[in-house]
Amino acid sequence: MSELDHSNERYPPTRPVFIVDGSRSPFLKVRGRPGPFKAAELAVQTARPLLLRQPFEAGLFDEVILGCVAPAPDEVNIARLVALRLGCGDQVPAWTVQRNCASGLQALDSAYRSIAGGLSNLVLAGGVEAMSQAPLLFSTAMAHWLADWNQAKGLGQRFDLLGRLRPSHFAPVIGLLKGLTDPVVGLSMGQTAENLAYRFGIDRQRMDAYAVESHQRLKNAAESGRLDEIETLYDTKGHAYTHDDGLRPDSSVKKLAKLKPVFDKPFGHVTAGNSAQLTDGAAWTILASEQAVNKFDLPVLGRIVDSQWAALDPAQMGLGPVHAVVPILRRAGLGLKDIDYWEINEAFAAQVLACIEALRDDTYCRQKFDADHALGEIPNQRLNVDGGGISLGHPVGASGARIVLHLLKILQRSNAKRGIASLCIGGGQGGAMLLENISG
Repeated sequence: MSELDHSNERYPPTRPVFIVDGSRSPFLKVRGRPGPFKAAELAVQTARPLLLRQPFEAGLFDEVILGCVAPAPDEVNIARLVALRLGCGDQVPAWTVQRNCASGLQALDSAYRSIAGGLSNLVLAGGVEAMSQAPLLFSTAMAHWLADWNQAKGLGQRFDLLGRLRPSHFAPVIGLLKGLTDPVVGLSMGQTAENLAYRFGIDRQRMDAYAVESHQRLKNAAESGRLDEIETLYDTKGHAYTHDDGLRPDSSVKKLAKLKPVFDKPFGHVTAGNSAQLTDGAAWTILASEQAVNKFDLPVLGRIVDSQWAALDPAQMGLGPVHAVVPILRRAGLGLKDIDYWEINEAFAAQVLACIEALRDDTYCRQKFDADHALGEIPNQRLNVDGGGISLGHPVGASGARIVLHLLKILQRSNAKRGIASLCIGGGQGGAMLLENISG
């Protein structure tokens, strides 16, 4: 094998890596104005109860890694800011990672590789996003006008500049919408989902039915106490936030059918109702080596077996999970039937359904993975069993950490062995992580 051979084969990690505990905040829906918490506040409040129940001091972490796509200007290297506020101390290094929708998964993967390689024993890793705090920006024209105003000399030049100021200069640029548009292909994330719906013949009714099921599954999970990883948040006015507030328990296909398409007017199928909700939230995990588990007598949620990153056409970005999952399965000698539970982040109903279709499509699997036939089908009863981004939201920096943590909880409560957590990534990528329950 040459050094430039892009094979999926690689040496296994040298040391086992365990996830021993985790927590997340309630996911709070964006409602058109800044929410009650900045990203750093979400991360700190979510992590505090997690750290308080550990048998070791926060200063014993080897590092803190936090995924975040758009921290506020006063939250530069938000991981370090949060680590210091959590009492990890001056000596614990902390760093922030950004891989769009999979930033939280990237944080866990970075921690996994650090521990597997013998560089760390205890790592606090997770993700956070306060999408409601995304900034409103000045236009380029306004920025030039302000620069000229700053350089103007004397009242005459300033009066002249005032005469050139137009109402259009004050039109804000919505930073969040800019971030959700791919600058290479010029498509919003929703438009890429429309591409997949057309490619695989996924109609509006099927998308809406999937969205309704997501809400029903989240409702059942909440009512059955299956979301015990949530930690309550408190704002400065004394209000408590205890649950994911984007849940619509009365959702129905009939109600969703009334919504108009957002990204491909008027003929598209992707609507606000069958897409992930814009949300604020945080999620954390604690990763440990076998040495740390034994030293502190830590309980084990599960083991990280493998991870994979993949890339594809940005206009087809929703298929990223498929391209990340296949190499993992091949390295492990597993088939789809060998995976007990799946978490595929629900960016859009069309995108999750397209991943299912791609895996069971002979032509796609032959062309993309040199397979003799389709790889199989992910059973609906094993996929996103407690809801997902459509019902509880997708704070882009946090979702990757959330799905890993919750998947491990599912494996334990079901006494199941294996699970895969995966996300599509804006810009045309996919990430996946193979997890194993070792308590059964």
